[in-house]
Amino acid sequence: MSKLTKNQKLALGKIEAGKAYTLKEASALVKEITTTKFDASVDVDVRLGVDPRKANQMVRGVVSLPHGTGKQVRVLALCTPDKEAEATAAGADYVGLEEYIDKIKGGWTDIDVIITMPSIMGKIGALGRVLGPRGLMPNPKSGTVTNEIGNAVKEVKQGKIDFKVDKTGIVHTSIGKVSFNADQIRENAKEFISTLLKLKPSAAKGTYIKSIYLSSTMSAGIKIDPKSVEEN
Repeated sequence: MSKLTKNQKLALGKIEAGKAYTLKEASALVKEITTTKFDASVDVDVRLGVDPRKANQMVRGVVSLPHGTGKQVRVLALCTPDKEAEATAAGADYVGLEEYIDKIKGGWTDIDVIITMPSIMGKIGALGRVLGPRGLMPNPKSGTVTNEIGNAVKEVKQGKIDFKVDKTGIVHTSIGKVSFNADQIRENAKEFISTLLKLKPSAAKGTYIKSIYLSSTMSAGIKIDPKSVEEN
């Protein structure tokens, strides 16, 4: 196990053991405890009181973050020729169809999001073995299979993300960068958690949000009091 650096020890010392911070406090503190030399991502981990093995307790959704993710999202629009100009104007990094399907079959996946049309999904289904494990398969529920190609590209570029609870009942996602100010981090996190609350399955019993942690790349997690999320 590697030894903690002086900066890492100082950062850990700023987190009070056992304390559940307000979202506002945590959003400021995560900036203070980050010691990376690069612009680290800010992540939220929420443990839900659901059983993901049951279809009626699966939690999946999309959210548009008020301040974006801070990341350069590479978008591939797989569309018919009549939609190519629309996708390009909206900011898609790659636009086309057959040539990109062939590239993906050859193992190319240098993209973050694929947006396509319902009429093309039959062709894309054959790419499942490549796209599925990388989380790149377009899905109508995440808004990445639509005839409104231009709008979908714009939303993704502006900070729309999709998320899904994992098999352990945790939803993990990045909601910004450490370079964001504390209010931007708080507002993005609040929007994400508020969206999770709206998606509570009717079949879920007991406590829905069991725990919330905020962290940055390689930092310790900061426990958040779920009741503080709705505070200004």
